[in-house]
Amino acid sequence: MRTVDPGTGTDAGPDFDEPSTESESEEVKPPPQSRRLLVLCAVAGFVLGGGVLGLLWGLSGVHAGALDDALAACQALDRVGELPDTSRDAQPSLTPGLTPERLHRMTAARELSAAAAQVNATYQPLADHIDGVARMVLSLHFNDISGQRHLVQAQEICGRI
Repeated sequence: MRTVDPGTGTDAGPDFDEPSTESESEEVKPPPQSRRLLVLCAVAGFVLGGGVLGLLWGLSGVHAGALDDALAACQALDRVGELPDTSRDAQPSLTPGLTPERLHRMTAARELSAAAAQVNATYQPLADHIDGVARMVLSLHFNDISGQRHLVQAQEICGRI
């Protein structure tokens, strides 16, 4: 009888032992390695790294920007220029207009002061007064006594910063 080696497909010699099917069933194969530990470690590392980055980002000096925002708000208010005061006139003949650039600067001053107050509550009075001025300017009611008072108060606060 001719025996063929199953691995090479060539004739096997007389000393070729055919593998017995009994020896395969007796061998105990170890179970495949579980990847649970690897996945668990990867997820834990991701969560831990994200937490550290979030903590560092949160502590990276967010409060330092409040002073810069307040100063920028004061500078923007100053760049709006002299606002007309028609509050003393019984009936102003013509409501003066403002250029779009001055209106944009007024809006910028309001937004910057609000941002400073949101981060640091000590800037809340500045934000309130600049908001009062902005409402007066954007409505073009320069005869508003309250708006003129807010302007004076905002300028005083800006002088102290």
